[in-house]
Amino acid sequence: MAAKPLILCVEDDELYLSLRKGFLEQNGYNVIGVTMAADALKILQDTPVCAVIADHMLQGTIGTELAKQMKKIKPDVPVIVFSGATPTKLDGVDIYVNKNEPTTEFLRILREVVERYRS
Repeated sequence: MAAKPLILCVEDDELYLSLRKGFLEQNGYNVIGVTMAADALKILQDTPVCAVIADHMLQGTIGTELAKQMKKIKPDVPVIVFSGATPTKLDGVDIYVNKNEPTTEFLRILREVVERYRS
């Protein structure tokens, strides 16, 4: 059996991070959750993640800015901005998913992104 895909989840609200992490783990993913963009960049540099899920409105930065920085480190790792606030630009972002999207649709998108990355 293949190892569970490793997802890096960036969310500055600890409650939402905990909920998202638990949800993803229940659906077959290993998850590293962080609340700070700087921690996310360090983990991305040192860890073989299959995808990043980042909130857009982060403390001290925005998801699209974080995505641009991440693409400089690992251009091939897909970055999903998952937010209720629609970004004005999607530089560095592979996919934007609105938080109001049904969870089944969110999981389908994530599965497709991870499968493309791993193949």
